Amino acid sequence: MTETAFYILLSLSEPRHGYGIIKHVGEITQGRLVLGSGTIYGTLKKMQRDYIVKVYADERRKIIYEISEIGKTLIRHEISRLKELHTNALKYEEEFE
Repeated sequence: MTETAFYILLSLSEPRHGYGIIKHVGEITQGRLVLGSGTIYGTLKKMQRDYIVKVYADERRKIIYEISEIGKTLIRHEISRLKELHTNALKYEEEFE
């Protein structure tokens, strides 16, 4: 999973519209990751096609994205994989100093 896809899914801990995702990703990465609209909407379109996110319109007809059950399974697996990476990085980092 790409870093962009990971942070988009992570930001969908609650349903959000596209700009809300961009803003939230910027906040949780402390500005390190700045998502452009082309990147985010292209990724969201692919995620929708793969049933990772669901899309609907709110009362103001804004498009809202929500993580699906498939998406929740994917993010849980990715979090587990990243925890393993982190554990191993800490275990072996001194060998590269």
